[in-house]
Amino acid sequence: MPIPMHDRIVIAAALPGAPDRALDERFEVTRPADGVVMSTPELHAAMRNAAAVVPLLTHRIDAKTLASSPALRLVANVAVGYDNVDIQAATARGVLVTNTPDVLTEATADLTWALLLAVARQIPENDRFLREGRYHGWLPGLRLGSDVSGQTLGLVGLGRIGRAVALRARGFQMRVLYHQPDRLPLEEEREANATWVDLVTLLTESDFVSLHCPLTPETHHLMNRARLSLMKPTAYLLNTARGPLVDEAALAEALGLDRLAGAGLDVFEREPAVEQALLEQSRAVLLPHVGSATRSTREAMSRLAIESVLDLFSGRRPRHPVNPEVLDDR
Repeated sequence: MPIPMHDRIVIAAALPGAPDRALDERFEVTRPADGVVMSTPELHAAMRNAAAVVPLLTHRIDAKTLASSPALRLVANVAVGYDNVDIQAATARGVLVTNTPDVLTEATADLTWALLLAVARQIPENDRFLREGRYHGWLPGLRLGSDVSGQTLGLVGLGRIGRAVALRARGFQMRVLYHQPDRLPLEEEREANATWVDLVTLLTESDFVSLHCPLTPETHHLMNRARLSLMKPTAYLLNTARGPLVDEAALAEALGLDRLAGAGLDVFEREPAVEQALLEQSRAVLLPHVGSATRSTREAMSRLAIESVLDLFSGRRPRHPVNPEVLDDR
């Protein structure tokens, strides 16, 4: 049944392409006072009488917040991940949660490869080396990096993004290993050119370990001190998934003791803060969560979130429900 007009919709941040303007004629729309982004407390206050909210992955929506928003029917996350939302509590209250899969797969896979090449060939360090006037001519032993072609790539998670990363590895003639709890059918493994192994084998045999799994209680600090110690001292760790998958202090320690060759991170445990010891590691390439940051990708993500609002409130089934049982119970 369509929800009546003039319900309040909360838009937590300015969205690329401004697709939320399509809501203005039908709904009462609340946007950030500064025109950029609401703080989490501002968002929670705005949600109290809202029928829907369009948050970012940085906005935590927990059970207490949901209980304080009795009119809420939809959380349309502008992200493929949804660990910022208490899904169990949302489902219990009949609140639908949607996400934005597919449209960011290629951009995030590209960024993963940018990090991989950057750490292996020391791109940021070499750029600084030249700009600081320290380059005085070619030498055989100058600024030596690591090979990429023909090496072993280990993917922790072979979902949409993991598979896209694996397909790109074909161009580098890499051996691709993957690990996740549920092994894929053999046909899908062949399509991805990837071989399932247990996590210990992946960590001990890979030259590059790239994380592409969701953040859950089980995967929090998946890469802790013990698992980092299993990696080769010549290996590299990459994370474009979720920051808390990695114990940043343990990673900084491993880099400082030369137990790892380098790391490339686009996400962090306590964003926007980054472990100070990690900031001090020259062999860590650190990016400000830009995995999906192309204009077309961010506009597509924003459109998907707004389409979820329009669909639900027009009596249509949104395309990407995280907890579809809420729809089935209506």
